[in-house]
Amino acid sequence: MIILGINAYHADASAAIFVDGKLVAAIEEERFRRVKHWAGFPELAIQFCVQEAGISFEDIDFFAIGRDTKAKFFKKILYVAKNPFGNLAAIKDRLTNHKKVASIEKQLADLSGLKEEEFDGKVINVEHHRSHLASAFFASPFKKAACLSIDGSGDFSTTMTAIGDDNEIEVLQSVDFPHSLGIFYTAFTQLLGFPHYGDEYKVMGMAPYGEPKYLEKLKDVIHLTDDGLFKLNLKYFRKGTSGVITYGDDHIPVVAPMFSNYMVQKFGAPRLKDEPLQQFHKDMASSVQRMTELTIFHILNHLHKKTGLDAVCIAGGVAQNSVANGKITSNTPFKQVYIPSAGHDAGISFGAALYVQHQLQQMERQEPIYTAYTGSYYNNDEIIEMLTAKGISFTQLEDEALYEEVTNCLINGGVVGWMNGRAEFGPRALGGRSIIADPRRNDAKELLNAKIKRRESFRPFAPSILKEYVNEYFEIDEPVPFMEKVFPIKKEKRSLIPAVTHVDGTGRLQSVDKEVSPKYYQLIETFRKKTGVPILLNTSFNENEPIVNQPEEALNCFLRTQMDMLVMENIVVKRN
Repeated sequence: MIILGINAYHADASAAIFVDGKLVAAIEEERFRRVKHWAGFPELAIQFCVQEAGISFEDIDFFAIGRDTKAKFFKKILYVAKNPFGNLAAIKDRLTNHKKVASIEKQLADLSGLKEEEFDGKVINVEHHRSHLASAFFASPFKKAACLSIDGSGDFSTTMTAIGDDNEIEVLQSVDFPHSLGIFYTAFTQLLGFPHYGDEYKVMGMAPYGEPKYLEKLKDVIHLTDDGLFKLNLKYFRKGTSGVITYGDDHIPVVAPMFSNYMVQKFGAPRLKDEPLQQFHKDMASSVQRMTELTIFHILNHLHKKTGLDAVCIAGGVAQNSVANGKITSNTPFKQVYIPSAGHDAGISFGAALYVQHQLQQMERQEPIYTAYTGSYYNNDEIIEMLTAKGISFTQLEDEALYEEVTNCLINGGVVGWMNGRAEFGPRALGGRSIIADPRRNDAKELLNAKIKRRESFRPFAPSILKEYVNEYFEIDEPVPFMEKVFPIKKEKRSLIPAVTHVDGTGRLQSVDKEVSPKYYQLIETFRKKTGVPILLNTSFNENEPIVNQPEEALNCFLRTQMDMLVMENIVVKRN
């Protein structure tokens, strides 16, 4: 059986394909379009998946669409009826978007060259949050687990809890729009001067520089309820019928201001673009992060009471809050946590396919998914052909010589672009498309920002650590394959790795498994043998753009920055 999952006309458009229960490929459309969070019909991602599977469109049994415009239809009607004075342009935009989703068969017909009727009965719509739940549970190692999906909004839900049992997911509770932890976080992200879609991680990075001084005030903004869920005090937010996220002809998601005048009265005016960050902003970020954590723990503690299970699977945009994720086993009774590599909306394609595969078709569960390497791959010959055509000098090295060359560069203060194997699915670079540096350098963060990233000084860089050494360097020892959790670094180790130790003594780690990432593992192991430190500083291979996908993009990033070395498979390009 072949199932193609699609996230279309929604932020982080993507596609994923499963053949006889096995994941073959998954990729975001932005990697091809070179536009962050691209939100149209992901035809290039779909074509990539079909090609990787070595099939034709006729061979596909089901097309799983991670969107169901009919979900909670009457609740949507009731909401609009209660809030009749919304923005007509915003309502028109939503209706247009719904029509696009409803025309998937035509889009597939145009893309494949087949007749539209050939897709009859093959297109299955899966509710947004059920797709999120499936992306976490059905990819996890657990036969039975509690499940949580939590984000801004999708198909009129913002939060959904469930029990996963083998190849079934039973929904327990849900929270309806506009009551949303994602909207809460985004509104304060905007108030703090970060207006763009996806800017929430900046608030998370800034939070440790402040104190949660405004936590009590925030308890009036979001109320934790006795049923284990929450409600927003809607006085603090603009009406949802005034528009939340819109998608123009360029398919770039634009987030409308979500805070109301009442929020401005209570918490102050929004920070202007060029206004310097004050301690107030840092304290507000700390307070928002803390309130978010308390809300997540509240939901999970009640979910544990309901289920009595020790394992939990989490997805949704809020599941990208790695700081909160790292505190779950310390603040709830759950002992095991699984979060997929694409917990955000790109994972909708992956989850919709899994939902059809297991929930609807009752196929047996596959092996748990611990790899994110499901994207594009280019071999040495293809890389050499590209470099030769552009007149770029290079050397080709065998693996062992390559590890020696790269680690020597790092130890001497170099910054290296590392492109190896398949591209990662999700927002994190995990050694497939990474920029790496020596974590022992006090100046590594400044070097990276000066040479390449040019980003806010408060944003941390991450440690990739050999799996076997996590308990030696971190206070919590759990598998973190997708850099999805932040843990405290042991006090005696912090001075050894200052470049990846955040101001509060934590690090957003990736535990590198030899079986999953053999070449990246061996590179770090070579560095360990020379320095005694089993860690590399790892950040995404990009510069204010989507993570690089193909060799030419990696080369262009290398040439327009001050990176010292570019490694693509076994090919090395050095700066003259």
